[in-house]
Amino acid sequence: MITIPYLTALTTYFSYGLLFAFGQFRDFFRKIFDWWKASNLQGYAPICLGLEDFYIRRLYHRIQDCFGRPICSPPDAWFDVVERVSNDNNKTLKRTTKVSRCLNLGSYNYLGFAASDEYCTPRVIESLKKFSSSTCSARVDGGTTSIHMELEECVANFVGKPAAIVTGMGYVTNSAILPVLIGKGGLIISDSLNHNSIVNGARGSGATIRVFQHNTPSHLEKVLREHIAEGQPRTHRPWKKIIVIVEGIYSMEGELCQLPEIVAICKKYKAYVYLDEAHSIGAVGKTGRGVCELLGVDTADVDIMMGTFTKSFGSCGGYIAGSKELIEFLKYTCPAHLYATSISPPAAQQIISAIKVILGEDGSSRGAQKLARIRENSNFFRSELQKMGFEVLGDNDSPVMPIMLYNPAKIPAFSRECLKQNVAVVIVGFPATPLLLARARICISAAHSREDLNKALEVISRVGDLVGIKYFPAEPKKQQLEENRVKLE
Repeated sequence: MITIPYLTALTTYFSYGLLFAFGQFRDFFRKIFDWWKASNLQGYAPICLGLEDFYIRRLYHRIQDCFGRPICSPPDAWFDVVERVSNDNNKTLKRTTKVSRCLNLGSYNYLGFAASDEYCTPRVIESLKKFSSSTCSARVDGGTTSIHMELEECVANFVGKPAAIVTGMGYVTNSAILPVLIGKGGLIISDSLNHNSIVNGARGSGATIRVFQHNTPSHLEKVLREHIAEGQPRTHRPWKKIIVIVEGIYSMEGELCQLPEIVAICKKYKAYVYLDEAHSIGAVGKTGRGVCELLGVDTADVDIMMGTFTKSFGSCGGYIAGSKELIEFLKYTCPAHLYATSISPPAAQQIISAIKVILGEDGSSRGAQKLARIRENSNFFRSELQKMGFEVLGDNDSPVMPIMLYNPAKIPAFSRECLKQNVAVVIVGFPATPLLLARARICISAAHSREDLNKALEVISRVGDLVGIKYFPAEPKKQQLEENRVKLE
């Protein structure tokens, strides 16, 4: 849980209140000056209405240059960011021909496979020549190739499950498969900070949804016990099915799931475990097999394992791994399998090749070196940020490290100042996070060298001093400690 200092919370509320007041003030005068203009949609309700529209017009547009920045190179350790200009106070942005070479701290390129690779790229090009860029068909029609069959077998072996099914989009893997797994009369117990794809999938299922406090096994047990005792609403019949949904690494917090404790509780109460490993598979664990390997959990104790190929594998799509019976059931019922175009063959080949590199099946030790480097880079960067006085969320070994910003004025200030010094960062605010908990989300890659990380730390430290986001006292440097000792002597 994040504990916000009272003064920080007060100033953040005041800033949002001021923005809201000025926005309402501008809207009031806008209505006065526009009242005589005839509407082309007389009788229609406004298609954009409510606080969401107000937030976009009066708050988001002020800082939209900090989001959606186009790039024109692979998302490697360094990439090219296209500069944009606005002539109407940020309402619209136009691309220019100018390009800035920036250090990439925003992409999910955890193992560095997003750029050209000596083993993966030639095989991807060969698959493009053989199969073309798309199957132009769903899996059940003409969209299944030999590469898709090989990919599903490869994924199942990699994660330690009997079978797997792959989809063309990571978000859809959750949002389309959850409604197939459970429906009315079932109970979903979800971590309070689960990803939006899980939230939408759970809502679409029609099942009863309950939330437990983020990463708190004791509260999960309390929720489970209470709802098993109560049964279904109104009828109080036993639940048809109970699924507990958690993430391996929480993408906005950088925290590792307390999986051993959660699995033990689910076993006790006979609930299924659904594990989303979008950010953990390939990135953590001795051989990159995710949080189960890192935390010593037997994959047989996790009933449904979900993951994506968009992070560690440098591709696209997602997967579900489980028992053969479960996967066969999904192949006959899942909309993402029945109706959506199958994953692109070159993208599938990229995943297969990346897994082979990770496991050392390419005949080299590059995979082990990448895994060691991402772990070293992540722990070094997190440690140095904390020493500087930043409030950094997350656990060791996690490549995701949010730096808390809080105040709305500091969101664009941090992003713009970093970009000026050729460091590209991702900033996150409402509605992706709670209103008060805006942050910059740093993603570390195995492609980053120590020089890259040191440069990033220097820039972030300078910008942190300028913007005022070092909420804790910095640790004294070794040189200062030695000088103090000399003076005392």
